[in-house]
Amino acid sequence: MPRESLKARKLRMQQVMTGLKQAYPDAHCELDYKTPLQLLIATILSAQCTDKQVNIVTKALFRKYKKAPDYAQASQQELEDDIRRIGLFRSKAKNIRNCCQKLLDDHNGEVPRSIEALVQLGGVGRKTANVVLGNAFGIQEGIVVDTHVKRLAGRLRFTKASNPEKVELDLQPLVPRGDWTMISHWLIWHGRRKCPARRPRCADCEIQTLCPSGQTKA
Repeated sequence: MPRESLKARKLRMQQVMTGLKQAYPDAHCELDYKTPLQLLIATILSAQCTDKQVNIVTKALFRKYKKAPDYAQASQQELEDDIRRIGLFRSKAKNIRNCCQKLLDDHNGEVPRSIEALVQLGGVGRKTANVVLGNAFGIQEGIVVDTHVKRLAGRLRFTKASNPEKVELDLQPLVPRGDWTMISHWLIWHGRRKCPARRPRCADCEIQTLCPSGQTKA
């Protein structure tokens, strides 16, 4: 099978985006938050954990901890106890405390608006930085690549990469920059609702005709 040209992949991506936008007109970040700091904390907690579980924990957490100093000044044990229902709670508590201390030291307690500054914070990689920039600030700096985005990008044959940063680089030329935040939401929503890792519902998929993997299964 000949390699699909960049022009053809761009066109197919636009068709995929149109189909997903119609299927999920209300797609959005499913982590509950009201402030950039809350989104930053929730995203750190979400690593290897479901958004649903994170939202259960942060409902009480955000009532107790309002600002960066609250997290930075909390003891390790206290914060661990507050997020104990979350996987990897010990390392996440340490990262959150370090993250918020650096916010105080370098950013007057405020969440910075650049990817360079964000990735210097404890527990913050490029994915978390992209989540915060795109959703809290509307800054289209990159494409969030989580397990759903990586899986669907592969199934749709938009990438052969397994490394999230390489997947992001493969997706960026195909998606208009103004849609970089939304393409992640659309793919995540579709991954959770129609295209899970096991038993994807290809026969019930809104973009099945655009998916080489889906056509193989049909």
